[in-house]
Amino acid sequence: MDLDLALRVDEPAVPTESSPAVERMGYERWERSNRLSLMLIKAYVSKSIRGSIPQCDKVKDYIKAIEEQFVSSDKALANTLLNKLSMMKHPKSRSVREHIMEMRDIAAQLKSLEIEISESFLVHFMLNSLPAEYGPFKISYNTHKEKWSVNELLTMCVQEEERLKHENLESANFVTH
Repeated sequence: MDLDLALRVDEPAVPTESSPAVERMGYERWERSNRLSLMLIKAYVSKSIRGSIPQCDKVKDYIKAIEEQFVSSDKALANTLLNKLSMMKHPKSRSVREHIMEMRDIAAQLKSLEIEISESFLVHFMLNSLPAEYGPFKISYNTHKEKWSVNELLTMCVQEEERLKHENLESANFVTH
């Protein structure tokens, strides 16, 4: 049985009673494939998605309707990710490594949605998301001629985070003595 016949072959003309038996059988095979394919796809599509898809009699139309749902979902996801990336600030409750890796992950998700963010732009975005304690570090980056990759920034930020922790520990010890 050609279950995927309706996906591979366009719908043949509806046969009349005077059509040859071969033509009628071909149409019946296509019609059966279409009906079974529709039932199978509908059985495996989530109910939440199924409710937003218009009723279709042809499996190809149904698949196209599903694709259209996800195109708009991709746009919404891209918008959500861009908003998240642009609003991100490094929370002190997390390490700078986790923060930068999350931003890099969002950029990778955007790339998969065909929104390219250059590495240079991403590095500047990441630097701007760091708290005020990283001010001298940011100035140092801006005064150097060479540009860092995201991996180099990650390494440098982790080192700076350790330096800041050590500095804060020393000042805390100085105050208590």
